Amino acid sequence: MQDGDPQTARVQKVFDEWALGGRAEGMERRHGPFARRGFDWLEVGAGDRYLDIGCGNGYTVRWAAAVDPSVTAIGLDIADEMVKLATTMSKELANASFVCDEFPSPRLMGGSLQAIFSMEALYYLPDLDGALAEVRRLLAPEGRFACVVDFFEEHEESRQWPVDLGVEMTRLSIAGWREAFERAGLEVCHQELLEKSLITCGKPRRG
Repeated sequence: MQDGDPQTARVQKVFDEWALGGRAEGMERRHGPFARRGFDWLEVGAGDRYLDIGCGNGYTVRWAAAVDPSVTAIGLDIADEMVKLATTMSKELANASFVCDEFPSPRLMGGSLQAIFSMEALYYLPDLDGALAEVRRLLAPEGRFACVVDFFEEHEESRQWPVDLGVEMTRLSIAGWREAFERAGLEVCHQELLEKSLITCGKPRRG
């Protein structure tokens, strides 16, 4: 996809290059155990609609699609090459589909999703608070959201990443992620530090 926002264009370029350079598979291997922890908290079940924001090569979308044929599993990514790769790798799963678009995306309907997941994606967005508010809008009343990040203040080694990648990134603390969820109307139900990954899980706050 093409977009006029410089930040969006830079992030897209980085991930297109990673997809073409074969780095997506390495990301799946490194992130997989931590992604699985957050994914399992979602408890995806038959008939659910699932979204992965920043899906990369689509591995969690395939996890969701494999739960039951009645699951609608959707992956969204800004990088065309990642979406092409995810589509190719998921061709045997009729209930898995992929969209190349920014997040928030006008293609997604409010209150329509039982489970939303994001791994190493939201901190690239220019408006993190707005993105979390959109997650809240998209979730069904009993829906769940799991967010996994390695870029946070307590992970000192991550401090240099924006310079290394040449992109702007929002670096929150562990408490900062909890506060950001709460500002968006998401009740934090679970938060844990697993090695160098921070997993924050929540659901729509009532009232």
